[in-house]
Amino acid sequence: MTTAQDTKEAILPDEIARRIVLPEGHADLASLYEAYKWMRDNMPVGKAVVEGYDPLWLVSKYADIQEVESLQPEVFSAGGGAQPGAHNPILTNQAGDEFTKSMLGGSLRLMDALPFLDPPEHTTVKNIVFDYFKPARLKALEGQARELANESIEKLKSLSTGGKRIDLVDDWALGYPLHVIMTLLGVPASDEPQMMALTQEFFGTADPEHQREAVEVSPEAMAQQFAETVQTFYKYFDVLVEDRRANPRDDLATLISLAKTPDGEYWPAPYSYGWFMAICTAGHDTTSATLAGTLQQLALHPDVLARVKSDRSLIGKLIQEGLRYVAPVKHFMRRAEQDHELNGQLIKKGDRIMPLFQSACRDEDLFSDPNTFDIDRSPNNHMAFGFGPHTCVGQHLAKLELRVMFEQLLPRLESIEVQGPGSVTHTNFVGGLKHLPATVTVS
Repeated sequence: MTTAQDTKEAILPDEIARRIVLPEGHADLASLYEAYKWMRDNMPVGKAVVEGYDPLWLVSKYADIQEVESLQPEVFSAGGGAQPGAHNPILTNQAGDEFTKSMLGGSLRLMDALPFLDPPEHTTVKNIVFDYFKPARLKALEGQARELANESIEKLKSLSTGGKRIDLVDDWALGYPLHVIMTLLGVPASDEPQMMALTQEFFGTADPEHQREAVEVSPEAMAQQFAETVQTFYKYFDVLVEDRRANPRDDLATLISLAKTPDGEYWPAPYSYGWFMAICTAGHDTTSATLAGTLQQLALHPDVLARVKSDRSLIGKLIQEGLRYVAPVKHFMRRAEQDHELNGQLIKKGDRIMPLFQSACRDEDLFSDPNTFDIDRSPNNHMAFGFGPHTCVGQHLAKLELRVMFEQLLPRLESIEVQGPGSVTHTNFVGGLKHLPATVTVS
């Protein structure tokens, strides 16, 4: 019997490895999805050796990613702590990691946020807001979200009056999820443009459109921009935490700022910052990417648009398929804490693993004809929100935002036509469409 120990290590072809690992490889989605498929068909678990990056195990199949995510943290850790030697859960090149270590005394834990934490610390920090994001609690926020959706639709109507062509992403889709998140947090509307810019810089470190002018082009430039963006966020949130502790309000910022450790002390400020960062960035960008991507598919499939307009009970299925199809969260890195055999490959202690969530959402073992947008998929157990202990805590809010928006928009959406394929953010982390020229008619 052949075991993983007897099998030669599977090294990915350079073209496939570079397409998936490098941020610029994600600028052409068709080629990216072809690379994912090549892996699923030929080398489901393969090592990527790309110049400038640590060697990485890429994991492309749903079942294998499920295994990795469910074996945390004993077998596969997320961040591995704040001590020197811990790895970065967000894929960065070696120069970037060295830059971060130089800032943090050898640590790669840039934020005290959930992606950098492992249980039991992860569980304790997650519980700060876990109840807030439960469906029953969010139900009370639905009316407010609906009002914000209606305001956003009025803006869309105004922008597109007279058949004017707009950028459906930049001009409109980015705004609604951000406005919902900022309203829940209690951030003034006047500060939303700053939050928008920081969010785009946070996820767009490799995208020429979102790079800071002050960041010199260099191998460590992405990490430098990421760190500078985090510090700018922190300065803003520091004022927010102090204000809410002195003047509590009925908002999410107060809940986070007043949270206390099991010892009865306020959580150190960086943990509050970590929550604000996660909510402001992932809570906004992923939802707007899914909204834009789903609208693009409705424009490309007018028969589907007609169906959901005439039968709004299909909105739930529309959202599920939109989440699967777009899958804006591409990865979170893991590290092997012990030797483990995964689909015939021996993952050795200390090896880094990159679960490819987008690939899992197009795995033919679960999704027939996965590149087709099909709202009738059943079941549709996608992995857009991850799996296991690190499943997105805000997924119910994201689904609520999308449901409310489509419930309000579809009765008024008379037509939508896209003018070309648009373009996507150059990122191997989190992102989707960044531009989509379109004409929209809203009653």
